[in-house]
Amino acid sequence: MKGYEAAKAIRAMNDRPDGKNIPIIAMTANSFAEDVQASLDAGMNAHLSKPIVIEEVIKTILRYVHND
Repeated sequence: MKGYEAAKAIRAMNDRPDGKNIPIIAMTANSFAEDVQASLDAGMNAHLSKPIVIEEVIKTILRYVHND
């Protein structure tokens, strides 16, 4: 299963309400605008392109982590 398919499957899990809100971040070598859009269209929250910049990874994760 590819990442797009996995994201769609997670978002469609009717027996897991958290599936609608769990953060999904793409990490891929595909960096064209259409790749970013495909990630978002699949239900991912963000798209990070390789080579990974650790500061961007941390910043992106923190954007979706809640300290409730």
